[in-house]
Amino acid sequence: MKPLLLGVIASLSLALPAFAYDGTNCKAPGNCWEPKPDYPEKVEGSEYDPQHDPAEISKQGESLAVMDNRNEWRVWHMKETGEFEYDVTKIPGYEEGGTPPSE
Repeated sequence: MKPLLLGVIASLSLALPAFAYDGTNCKAPGNCWEPKPDYPEKVEGSEYDPQHDPAEISKQGESLAVMDNRNEWRVWHMKETGEFEYDVTKIPGYEEGGTPPSE
């Protein structure tokens, strides 16, 4: 019992300092972000500006639209036949970019 108690005391004495200091100077509770030295107030036009290409950003939107279209075909096929088909190319009448027939 005594070694167990000593082990618990030793582990707590080592763990408590880790909980006491988190390495930040918080302005308010939960507001502890600190910029690195020389980080600019305005990011745009600085060396930290990522300068994203609009064509690259729009790729995700386009892929989501295509995914939604495939899902519309899957739902339509499920309502018509009662069977779910993951591979949309196996759905009769499917054409990429087309919409499923209206009900």
